[in-house]
Amino acid sequence: MSDTPKVEVSRRGFLKGAGLTAATTVLDTASALAHDANQAVTRSAAVGPDAVPIKLHVNGQEHAVAVEPRYTLAETLRDHLNLTGTKVVCDRGSCSACTVWVDGAPQLACMTLAIDAVGHKVTTIEGLSHGEQLHPIQAAFIKHDALQCGFCTPGMVMSCAALLERNSNPSLAEVKHAVSGNLCRCGTYPKVFAATLDAAKHGNASARPLDLNPAKEG
Repeated sequence: MSDTPKVEVSRRGFLKGAGLTAATTVLDTASALAHDANQAVTRSAAVGPDAVPIKLHVNGQEHAVAVEPRYTLAETLRDHLNLTGTKVVCDRGSCSACTVWVDGAPQLACMTLAIDAVGHKVTTIEGLSHGEQLHPIQAAFIKHDALQCGFCTPGMVMSCAALLERNSNPSLAEVKHAVSGNLCRCGTYPKVFAATLDAAKHGNASARPLDLNPAKEG
């Protein structure tokens, strides 16, 4: 007869032991995954919090600036490049006054980090005109008095110009859709619509240099 003592394991004891083993395995796995994640973070090229040098391609020119990684594109354009045409109004992406183009597509500059714009072509409202020769939509906005306080105007112009770039003959509904994200507290929407449709109708004819001081008749 064997002298090995007989070990009796109850059902409750077995389940407790199995649960403990499973829990230990999960914890060990989680610990290993966390260690791997920490190692990955350590190996990644983190930047900041101090300013870092970057190059931005804005309005056809390359600009070298040093900004903190938290800086938005809107802040960088205004504070570092003196391109104050881009307005910061709500600063939370709800009014679209800060609209610029990134690779030709409208984008909110207040919701875009400057470092994320590296390697892309940024166009601001200053980049629409060629010297004194205004973009058709800019001239049409002046012609139709499609601005009042002016805070929303740059974003409106950029949204409307982007529409005309992809659709040279938009309908009223398409114009309304294009500026549906642009908030105008002064309520100039009807004139914005009229200006955009007029710019589309006349095309490059509206892009002639605008004489802001015309000679008075008589």
